[in-house]
Amino acid sequence: MAMSLAALIPGAKPTPIPGMSGPVSEIFGYGLWLLVLAGVGGVAFGLYKLAVSDKSRHGGGSEPFKWMGGGLAAIILSSSLIAILNGIAG
Repeated sequence: MAMSLAALIPGAKPTPIPGMSGPVSEIFGYGLWLLVLAGVGGVAFGLYKLAVSDKSRHGGGSEPFKWMGGGLAAIILSSSLIAILNGIAG
């Protein structure tokens, strides 16, 4: 069963950016949405690692928070870029 990339990305019709050609603008928009999805995946994996981590004193408890922090940073960066580009294009 073949699924298109647009079916996986919410609101997958990127706003055209003035001064950029059509395909470049569309690929850039899809890339930002994929970065949001990667950030969500990073946060989810961090939560999973936190749930199954060794809770003893020597368990190395900072790794799940690194995953969650990286995922959150990716979400914030890409969503702010999407908002800026929509403001420029809109």
